[in-house]
Amino acid sequence: MTANLAIDLDRSSPVPLYFQVAEQIAEAIRRGDLAPGSRLDNEILLADKLGLSRPTIRQAIQYLVDKGLLVRKRGVGTQVVHGQVKRSVELTSLYDDLRRAGQEPATQVLALEPRPVEEEIAPILGVEPGTEVLYLERLRFAAGEPLAVLHNWLPLGLAQLSAADLEGRGLYELLRAAGVRMRVANQRIGARAATQAEARLLEERRGAPLLTMVRTTYDDQGRAVEHGSHVYRASHYSLEVTLIER
Repeated sequence: MTANLAIDLDRSSPVPLYFQVAEQIAEAIRRGDLAPGSRLDNEILLADKLGLSRPTIRQAIQYLVDKGLLVRKRGVGTQVVHGQVKRSVELTSLYDDLRRAGQEPATQVLALEPRPVEEEIAPILGVEPGTEVLYLERLRFAAGEPLAVLHNWLPLGLAQLSAADLEGRGLYELLRAAGVRMRVANQRIGARAATQAEARLLEERRGAPLLTMVRTTYDDQGRAVEHGSHVYRASHYSLEVTLIER
């Protein structure tokens, strides 16, 4: 553990000692005192430094592993993954938000092809069922960790998109560069369990909790220019909303 990280325990508190340790390590990660990739001392050294039992330290570490803040790697030890990605609900792309937050976004394009539109998506895009649209599926990474699986449907001819473009830039940035003037979006946020395929891509267990987001974006003429259905690792991702009284 880094030398400047102090764990201050209140042994008279009703809060369990393992939880006090876990919360202070989590706060150090959120502040940036423990950067992504930082290694923690092994459980024996930590227990000795803090005057705690090894099972107490193991429970604290496991708590943070379960929250997605730490990862155990064979032959390496326990490392900081990264703080949870927090994203404001705005008309921005995940790629741009991650880049602004310094989260080193990366993208793997899994599919990019014309495809007959599904019956339930056709009316959203304002086309007849079976009409060909551009289907896009991507795996998004943040700080080297898989974060989200992104599915998008766009009208054909809206923009020339290549896999190379999408690996280096966000979808909204590419659409704006093509002259698409996005104005407003309808968005629905939910949650569900990961399927086997999603768990494999996101390096989660099958049935792990995922956040879901369904969004339809419209241009300044009121035309639907993009429909997305995305899933995010709940352990790594959250959404922030500002509420204003009217």
